Amino acid sequence: MSKTPEAPLGRVRWKRLAAIAAPATLGAGALIFMTAQGTIASSFAVSGSSFKVSADSLDGNGFVQYGGVDHQGDGTKHPVQVSGITEATIRNMCQSVKVGPFTLRLTAGTGKTPVTAENLTLDVAQLDADAVFRNIEIGRDASTLDKGPGKGAAGMFGQQADEIHLKNVRQTAWATTAGTFRLSDLSMKLGDECF
Repeated sequence: MSKTPEAPLGRVRWKRLAAIAAPATLGAGALIFMTAQGTIASSFAVSGSSFKVSADSLDGNGFVQYGGVDHQGDGTKHPVQVSGITEATIRNMCQSVKVGPFTLRLTAGTGKTPVTAENLTLDVAQLDADAVFRNIEIGRDASTLDKGPGKGAAGMFGQQADEIHLKNVRQTAWATTAGTFRLSDLSMKLGDECF
């Protein structure tokens, strides 16, 4: 029986490498593309502090919502409602977070130019607002959502709408991600909580 000669150390068998690397490269590329497009949310460990967001109004096109769980670095879990909005316009936005004995307060969209966001995803613990939805579907399987960025697990409760209009927004959240977030009239300083 003759033995197949082994490749000398330090040599690369390019065909084998390509056969192994191609699927991994395609998979990584697909994940990067989907994250950039807002199809899936970026995954990161949240801090141990939730934050508050208020706004006079939030108007969006392409809305989806489903349940999820955010994780802290130490493994602590926070149940959230994940809300995805393809295009959002926010007026008079305020965000505040407690940092020890201080409160860091950020405001934007307070003048004529509102805050705008694309592929906005909000991991919300609580939301209070006056809401109007256009062409809403309630109780849809979260894995089949297709009107906005993101999907939930198969069999999970979901809802979606062509448009969402919120007034007098008061929300507590654990995380926010966006493909693009434009903050006009941005101001960041120590101050009071938004509400």
